[in-house]
Amino acid sequence: MRPVDPLSVAYSPCLGYDNHIKTIPYRFLKSKSPEEPDMHEINKSQFGQFLSARRKEKGYTQKELAQKLFLSDKAVSKWERGISLPDISLLIPLSDILDVTVTELLEGKRMETDSSLNTEQVENLVKKALAFSEKKPEKSPQQKRKHWLLFTGCCLLVLLESLACYFIQKHTGIRLFSESVLTMQLLELFFAGYFFLAAKEHLPAYFDENKISAYNDGFFEMNMPGIYFNNKNWPHILRTCRIWSVANAAVFPLFFFGLQWLFPAFWNAAELFLMLAVTLGGTFLPVYHVAKKYAE
Repeated sequence: MRPVDPLSVAYSPCLGYDNHIKTIPYRFLKSKSPEEPDMHEINKSQFGQFLSARRKEKGYTQKELAQKLFLSDKAVSKWERGISLPDISLLIPLSDILDVTVTELLEGKRMETDSSLNTEQVENLVKKALAFSEKKPEKSPQQKRKHWLLFTGCCLLVLLESLACYFIQKHTGIRLFSESVLTMQLLELFFAGYFFLAAKEHLPAYFDENKISAYNDGFFEMNMPGIYFNNKNWPHILRTCRIWSVANAAVFPLFFFGLQWLFPAFWNAAELFLMLAVTLGGTFLPVYHVAKKYAE
């Protein structure tokens, strides 16, 4: 049975502190003076040796461990050789995979199950966790408001388009209300909602340190061989995905409706091909282009 990890209870990857450590005096969170020894720095060598030992005990190769974390085996090799450290967002999944606590990872050694940490030890662990992190700022309130307004406007436009096509079809008999187009709109709205409201504005630091062509965030997964995601091209990828998801949901259906109205025979013959070409090609080609362009 794993011991209770005081750090994982009190500390989260979001650098949030809960009631468990509100009693820690503020002086413990102050930066050290130049005269103080650098006691809260992570010992990379000790961390790497501990990580390597636990990985071998669990029977994983470096490649297998890397795959569980959606990384390359080169990243794990660098950690174990003491060259670099994993991003703070990987501490909890790494501790779960290796069946250790976050505290043990930071300390680079096993902790006794009945041991308790004194105030000084908690101070050092908190400082280590803070030093470990390179947290980027989240969206500003103005950005959040802007993205909500854009997404809401897109939803309203799609609703008005659908209602207009329904009434035109009802009064003229011309078939405009296509189930396939409506399905595409709903899917694109779903992805637009993710890119505008839920997608992370910044990638973890390990994306910048390694060549990673896959991105996974819950239900959303993007794997594009030949390109590598990092914090240089990620903002451009997000912007492209937002623009094209809105275009696919609100603008391209107008083109489809016009094509269906003017050339019904052609539309009936090429409907599936056109839908796939616009939704897939119209999204991934621009993303591939900007990812390549801004990768360096």
